[in-house]
Amino acid sequence: MANELTVAVLGPGGVGGLLAALLSRAGHRVICLAGDETATVLRENGLQVRSGRFGDFTARVEADTELREPVDACLITVKHTALDASLGRVPAAVLGDGLVVPFLNGVEHPAALRLRYRPDRVAPAVIRVESTRVAPGVIEHGSPFAEIDLTGDPVPRGRLDTLAAALDDAGPDAGVLDDETTALWAKMSFLAPLALLTTRYGLSLGDVRTTHRDELTALVTETAAISRACGGPGDPAQALARYDAFPPGMKSSMQRDAEAGRALELDAIGGALLRAAEHHGVPAPVTARVVRELTGTGGSGGETPE
Repeated sequence: MANELTVAVLGPGGVGGLLAALLSRAGHRVICLAGDETATVLRENGLQVRSGRFGDFTARVEADTELREPVDACLITVKHTALDASLGRVPAAVLGDGLVVPFLNGVEHPAALRLRYRPDRVAPAVIRVESTRVAPGVIEHGSPFAEIDLTGDPVPRGRLDTLAAALDDAGPDAGVLDDETTALWAKMSFLAPLALLTTRYGLSLGDVRTTHRDELTALVTETAAISRACGGPGDPAQALARYDAFPPGMKSSMQRDAEAGRALELDAIGGALLRAAEHHGVPAPVTARVVRELTGTGGSGGETPE
């Protein structure tokens, strides 16, 4: 990779649109991959970002419905429910040596992507941010933070360092973690209880951590045990302390999807958690009940990719 990168962004929604705009503003070439309507809007109007941390600005980007040339990296920022349909926009033969960087919830997607692309070029990423696409090409970044961890056990460290430096220079706090399993399960351990309970009860984090404190504690404890069994971190007290430190009005992305009538990433989060629990023989009765209740709401279907 050179100092100026060419980066494709598959799914320029809340996360992808924010990263695409920041990278473009920093001087990198950005190609957004989306459906015809969104691609047309982006070509004509660019990406408009509203952010307390990064300011309000418009960034010019290229846009297409399919990747047609090699790039240094392709950020995969679609929802997990749209992943299979969306990957047709990124042919492996065209991507070539480029990094595949999934910003996806869950822990099972790296293995699936390594069956489709070069295994030593799949670099899973974790992002901590609250960012929403309110209209095609319009992104609202609501959190005072944007933090990225890049990882990928078989990926050359130099490739990860170069991309992390570009992202960090563009605005988010970005770095590289040595252990892929630790990185993915650290996010899963925090995300799963938050996503499942805020969505189950239709409440913000502040209400969940007070009204449903016992249930939150039980889910955190179960998730931490599953994480430890899988080789990841697992400290329930630390997770609860992080929840208590977050703004009370915070909502999970799964909850926002439920409110908008979109398909839920229930299988990628709750389903993956239960599959890991079963594989390692870890009891998870509260998790199983909440997932079962959410499944009954019809949150397991697919959706049309952006």
